[in-house]
Amino acid sequence: MAEPIRDVTIIGGGPAGLYSAFYAGLRGMDARLVEAREELGGKLCLFREKMIWDAGGQPPLQGETFRKQLVEQGKTFDPEVLTGTKIAAIRKNGQGLFEAEDHRGQVHLSKSIIMANGGGIVTPQKLRLQGAAVAEMDNLHYTMPSLATFTGKTVLISGGGDAAVDWAEELSGIAEKVILVHRRDNFCAHEAQVEKVKRSGADILLNVAIHRLLADKTKTRIEMVELKDTETGALTRVGADHVVVSHGYERDAELGFEADLEPLRKDGHFFEGSADAATSVPGIFAAGDCLSYAGKVNLLVGAFQDAVNAVNRAKAFVDPGAHDRGMVSSHNERFKERNRTLIRELADKVKQ
Repeated sequence: MAEPIRDVTIIGGGPAGLYSAFYAGLRGMDARLVEAREELGGKLCLFREKMIWDAGGQPPLQGETFRKQLVEQGKTFDPEVLTGTKIAAIRKNGQGLFEAEDHRGQVHLSKSIIMANGGGIVTPQKLRLQGAAVAEMDNLHYTMPSLATFTGKTVLISGGGDAAVDWAEELSGIAEKVILVHRRDNFCAHEAQVEKVKRSGADILLNVAIHRLLADKTKTRIEMVELKDTETGALTRVGADHVVVSHGYERDAELGFEADLEPLRKDGHFFEGSADAATSVPGIFAAGDCLSYAGKVNLLVGAFQDAVNAVNRAKAFVDPGAHDRGMVSSHNERFKERNRTLIRELADKVKQ
């Protein structure tokens, strides 16, 4: 079966990529969305329990709820969605089509490309301990599960950045005891958050690092954590019901471009572009964290604006006669029947 030729291939299934898929459908484009992870959502997958306050028109809601809503919206116009698929190379063929080759050697054809790959494939840094397999236990966490998990428990958090400090402060009102350990003598988190955690009642241990994890009789759960003083080398042990490791992230941003096809970069990673999402290569556009330009807004709302601009530019590239922007949803033909259905459903609910 021949590989279908799409109007646009969107690389990255985070907020910018998902909104690009939605808006491409709204503009009548046949889109393909490719995500390296098995799950859509990008960084939101790492912060499922965090509350999001700065999305327009949305009440405060948890990251996981917002992720699910974005995924549902991104699939509105039935784009081709490929998860667990890492794009390894981008080139052009003799017909002027873009070829995005994935890690399996499969080539995906399209008339344009939108890069929405953020900072690359982001994976939490794992503990580097002797006998690494021992460290994979049921109560060891690299991303935050439901906060209810920690109710009335002793939680040890390792890390000195914003995420570690934020979690220590937030869990202090949920867990029975919070122990925050950091291998240096001061935190690299924002000073306002550091002051909050100091007032929270959490036990703060500086110049201390996790040396060893000691399992219980089942060998599946951590029972004790052995800590090492980074200055004196002294070892101490503390009991913990849960251990949360927040040591930053590893990024896999490897993606090769054919000669003369790679967009200009800033700081070795970001695509140097314009406020209307263009890169230095015709037909390749960018949205979200991977795009850099003067006046860039590094928030979710900025990712959505980038996505709209990237799709509008891609639409004009694929169809030079198209309008330079899409219609508002209240006037868009693609929503008329959907709106009627929603109105009927709302009317039925009122009757009930």
